[in-house]
Amino acid sequence: MSDISENSITIEAPIGEVVAVLTDLATSTWSTAIKSVEVQDKDATGRASKAKMSIDAGVMKDRVVLDYDWSKSPSEISFSLDEADLLTEMSGTYEITDNGDDTTTVTYSLGTALSMPVPDMMRRKVEMTTIEQTITQLKQKLEG
Repeated sequence: MSDISENSITIEAPIGEVVAVLTDLATSTWSTAIKSVEVQDKDATGRASKAKMSIDAGVMKDRVVLDYDWSKSPSEISFSLDEADLLTEMSGTYEITDNGDDTTTVTYSLGTALSMPVPDMMRRKVEMTTIEQTITQLKQKLEG
């Protein structure tokens, strides 16, 4: 996989609230890039372990099936690509840090590869735009 892109944001909400929003994939209406979600499998605690999504991140539109790893939750939630129409690789991680003052810092890392040749600079720009949009919308959802 190519280099990983990442960015961080501090959200004025306790870590539990942040994790609750990120965990509830079925109603992830806070992210405008996610057009639809179908949870295909759940783990023993009821969290989505596999989800089919329709994504529209501007120039990047695809149907993806993602596998979720909750083993390090609440401090980290990660996902990897199971299948897609255009993407050949996709992995992401939300690192979630409790700042001890009812604020939470979320660092979102994302790496992708496409089935068609795309200049690295363009791919990284789309990744960074997606990351910035996602964490900004997460902040807006939690802070109202």
